[in-house]
Amino acid sequence: MSQYKIIFTGPVGAGKTTAISSISDVPLINTDAVASDMTKQRKEGTTVAMDYGIMNLNDGEKIHLYGTPGQERFDFMWDILTTGGIGLILLLDNSRADPFLDMKFFLNSFDGFIAKTGVAIGVTQMDVSANPSIEEYHQNLQSLGLKIPVFSVDAREKNDVSILVQALMFSLDPGLDEE
Repeated sequence: MSQYKIIFTGPVGAGKTTAISSISDVPLINTDAVASDMTKQRKEGTTVAMDYGIMNLNDGEKIHLYGTPGQERFDFMWDILTTGGIGLILLLDNSRADPFLDMKFFLNSFDGFIAKTGVAIGVTQMDVSANPSIEEYHQNLQSLGLKIPVFSVDAREKNDVSILVQALMFSLDPGLDEE
C-alpha cells in the first residue's frame, strides 16, 4: 500500500485549512492559534504549524494532506512539511490586494520543491472578486515561463478541491487512469 504526501500552501486566508478539511476522510488536525498580528484583520485564528488530513483512495492507498502556515514568520515549517512530499497545491485568495505578487512569492519560496515535484494552483474567493481572471493567471504564469494548471476553486467544496488534487496528480504522472 502506497502512501503519498501533498502540501497545501498560500497566503493567510486563502483556504488551506478549509480545503484540507473538505477532502479529508479523517477529522482535521490543526494548530490554529488566535491571530495576534495583521492577520487578525482577516480572521480570528491562523495556522501556526500545520494542518493535517488523509484522503483514502479506492485501492487502499492514502494521500496525506499537509497545510503550511501562511505567514512568512512561520516559514521554517515549510521545509519541514515539504520533506517527502510529491507535490504542492498553491491556494491564492483572489480578493487580496495583489494575488499575482502572492503567487510569485510562494512559487519562489517553494521553487526547489516544485522543481523536484510539481504544482497546481487553486484560486479562491473568485465569487468575492472576479478579477484577475483565470486567463490572466495563465498569462502571468506564461510571462514567467511557467505552465501550471490553474483552477477557480471553492475550498469548502470537496469536488473543487478533489479536481485540484487530481490535476496535480496528472501533472506528476500523465499516464494515470481516471476512475
